[in-house]
Amino acid sequence: MTTTDFKAKLRARAPLLGCFVKTPHPAVVEALSGAGLDCICLDAEHAPFDRGDLDACLLAARAGGLPALVRTPSGAAHEILAALDMGAAGVVAPHVRSADEARAVARAGAYGPGGRGFAGAVRGSASAAQSIGERLAEAAAQTTIVVQIEDVEAIDRAGEIAAVEGIDAIFVGRMDLTVALGESDPKSERALAAVKTVLAACLAQGRAVGMFTPDIAEVPSWRAQGASLFLLGSDQGFLRAGAARLRAEAGFGGASG
Repeated sequence: MTTTDFKAKLRARAPLLGCFVKTPHPAVVEALSGAGLDCICLDAEHAPFDRGDLDACLLAARAGGLPALVRTPSGAAHEILAALDMGAAGVVAPHVRSADEARAVARAGAYGPGGRGFAGAVRGSASAAQSIGERLAEAAAQTTIVVQIEDVEAIDRAGEIAAVEGIDAIFVGRMDLTVALGESDPKSERALAAVKTVLAACLAQGRAVGMFTPDIAEVPSWRAQGASLFLLGSDQGFLRAGAARLRAEAGFGGASG
């Protein structure tokens, strides 16, 4: 899938499945490129990705034809610029609490007045031979901007955030939202009610909604309610689950102690 295809499908609310990548090494991305996922999300917010790590992983993703989003450490313009110049399909900006913050993220991810700095000879540009006009049009068609709602104050502002021009999707950070609500169970009544409130408000603005859920069995229900992008699990989780399954299937019982 090309980055243009990914953005078009996301905006059309087609079902898309990806996972988080927590290990900052291109071999992990290379392996996932053949796994049938629609995308991955390099988690530079919570995992130890430096700029060199992102560069190598994004190179591997582009070589494998796998759209790679980057969850930036914050919504800072220089972090968004770096990810996009290195060839990310888009960014996921965490902890967006207001329409003003969403506008700042959208501006940082787009060329134009007060927006993203222009450089032609970077991986994010398909060809250094493009004219400036061609590059601007290509970037607009390819770059995906996702903002993450995971704070209490953002719940009632979800519709305003979703309405911001230049935002392609809202991602519900359910685990952080659960903790922010003072809960410890992501299936608590308050946590589920908050997710449903955000989902409904964003869909009312015609915006695609993505989410993480700790329970894969919930996915059909959330899809029926309108969610379309699912970033589920991580490379590290897959390793742990595979090792545990190996032990059980080999007849060694539970975890060694």
